This record gives sequence, C-alpha cells and structure tokens, in this order.
Amino acid sequence: MVNRTDPRFAPRAETSTGAVPKAGMRFDAGLRKHMLSVYNYMASGVLLTGIVALLFSQTQLARDILMGGGLGMWVLMLAPLGFVLALSFGINRMSAAAAQATFWAFAVVMGLSMASIFWVFTGASIAQVFFATAAAFAGLSLYGYTTKRDLSGMGTFLIMGLIGLIVASVINIFLQSGVMQFVISIIGVLIFAGLTAYDTQKIKTMYLQMARMGAAAGDGLKKTAIMGALALYLDFINMFMFLLQLFGNRE
Repeated sequence: MVNRTDPRFAPRAETSTGAVPKAGMRFDAGLRKHMLSVYNYMASGVLLTGIVALLFSQTQLARDILMGGGLGMWVLMLAPLGFVLALSFGINRMSAAAAQATFWAFAVVMGLSMASIFWVFTGASIAQVFFATAAAFAGLSLYGYTTKRDLSGMGTFLIMGLIGLIVASVINIFLQSGVMQFVISIIGVLIFAGLTAYDTQKIKTMYLQMARMGAAAGDGLKKTAIMGALALYLDFINMFMFLLQLFGNRE
C-alpha cells in the first residue's frame, strides 16, 4: 500500500520546459545534499582540531597546563565532554546557529586537549596514521551509506562495547599496564570502525524519516546535520587516537 506521506510519491510539478521531474530524483538529491553537509561539518571540525592542537602544542602555556598535572589539566581534558553533553541534551533548545557555534567551540577545545600528541609522537607518524585513519573512515562510512543490511543490532552491541572500553580505560589509568593498553587500543579501533558504519547509516535513516514527515528542511535539518557530524567526528578522532597508540612512533 502506497504511503502518501512519502515524498517519493508526492504530486509531480512540471518544470518551465514542460518536463516532469522524477520525485525519486528530488528525494535522492536532498539526501546527497544532507550527507554532504554532514561530511563538510565533520571534516572542517577535524581540520580545526588539528590546527589548534598543532599551534597550541608549540606554546609554553600548553606544557604548563597539560604537563602540570593540576586542576587546569583536568578541566581542559574534560571540557570536550561538557560540549558533547551540551549538544546531546540541549540541541532541541538551541537554534541552528547556536548548535553550529557550540560544535566549532567543541572542535577548538578538543584541539587544545590533544596538543600533547605532538610531544609524544613524531610528526611523520602522526601524519601517516591520520591518512590511514582517513582512508579507513571513508571506506567504512561508504559501506554504512550503501549497505542494505540493517546495522541497528550491531549498534547496540557496539555501544555496550564502548561502555566496557571506557571502564577498562579508567581502570588502566591506575594500573598503567602496557599490555592492557595494547588490548584496549585494538578493541577501540574495532569498536569505532563499526560505529563509523553504524552512525553513517543512522544519519541516512534519520534524514529519510524526516523527509517522509515533511520535516527535511529548516533549522531542524541543520541541527540534525550538526549532530550527525558530531557522531562521525568522534568516531574519526577516537579511531585515530587508538591507531596512533598502536602504530605511532614515539619521540
């Protein structure tokens, strides 16, 4: 039975040339535009984080804060989590402009907190791992976008694995076990690789649902794009950090 709310079955309007555009083509164009917006936000956020991290790492202030071990270090390390929570729980009360500003602020703070990687790892290995992460991310995201398989069940499993990973990482802060860190890094790469495909499909599915309800426009769509970019950004950054732990050459 045809769903009359599905934009693919919406009444067709003639163009100025008399041709009737296909609804499916308009539908697909909207999805492509939305996904491009998500990827643009995500890539710009990653680029901003990298620039801020590199510049901040060259200052004495960064060393004073991140190597001081005091309150300032913990504030800077935990600040990105605050922005993630603010976006996750406050997005419905924000305007699209406010959500966008919060996302950029998060990318900046994330860069400040990641500055220490330039003291620990060589620049060449950071670049190599970054491009390897980018290639893996592109392939995994493409799979999530194109696959016909429902990944929602896998997503539940991955979220449970992520919670376990966080608990293990906290425990290892006190144990300082190299073997445990190695295992955590391997599992972390696998979890965020899976989440990349899962989140991409979820972003696509959310757009399709909004389109069927006639809500794929305006501030709501822009905020959905920002939240999708945030999810993919976190997948990318975490996969990069775990791969760096595994393959980065230390100074």
